[in-house]
Amino acid sequence: MGLLDKVKELLEPTLEKEGYELADVSLSRTKEGLTLHLVVDRDAPISLDDIVKVSDIINPLLDKEDPIKEAYMLDVSSAGSEKPLRLEKLAKYVGEFINVHLINPYEGYNFLEGDLKEVTEEEIKLEIRIKGRKKTLSLARQNIDKARLAIKF
Repeated sequence: MGLLDKVKELLEPTLEKEGYELADVSLSRTKEGLTLHLVVDRDAPISLDDIVKVSDIINPLLDKEDPIKEAYMLDVSSAGSEKPLRLEKLAKYVGEFINVHLINPYEGYNFLEGDLKEVTEEEIKLEIRIKGRKKTLSLARQNIDKARLAIKF
């Protein structure tokens, strides 16, 4: 088991009990030293207070178990306002403005952004704007490669 796997195994159960998900763990070395980067997520937006709370939760665990034997900085952040979405959890985001990447283009477009209107086992309905007009598309779920939240301008 690698070092990052050990960190995940150590932190995930406690974070899940608190309602957070450990989205990513990485370790980087720069001339300033070693940094452990943790990205946390949850269905609700994450505030700066949440980041502080997560840091306060995980610091004692990391100190006690000491999986990284040399000095390091801890960097905790959220997945952000344009966070990636798990395709199996798309139904939770009905009503949200999202960006989808398609395996096979729709009318020449690989990326589409719009309001997620409906999600079924086989397809999603996405309301997009093309040349100023709204259009609701039915897209096969198997044609969606990736999805993320998007910012509406």
